[in-house]
Amino acid sequence: MEIDKDLVAASATPLVLAILSEGQSYGYAIIKRVKELSGGQLVWTDGMLYPLLHRLERNGLVEAFWGNSESGRKRRYYRITSAGREELKRHQLQWKVINETMKGLWHLAFDPSESLG
Repeated sequence: MEIDKDLVAASATPLVLAILSEGQSYGYAIIKRVKELSGGQLVWTDGMLYPLLHRLERNGLVEAFWGNSESGRKRRYYRITSAGREELKRHQLQWKVINETMKGLWHLAFDPSESLG
């Protein structure tokens, strides 16, 4: 099943902030974590992730720093800031409202046991 681009875009910021709340990470690892968390349903590209990380950094929600990978190569790491943690809390509250609202409607419109084809 392909996830609509609008839904992917709306969930990108809280997903990245939540992943970084687990600990610092780098681009490829974030992409792998999104895929893992979604059971392979969300497959992000560098072209989608890095502009988001740069925007989050400009807005003070994450900070980037250079470090060395296990192989000794330089790698750019990202970590969530205190402002990013506050933003994540705000997103969590918003998504909770959206989720509860949708759950209230889904039982009327869709049987989850049916396949989407």
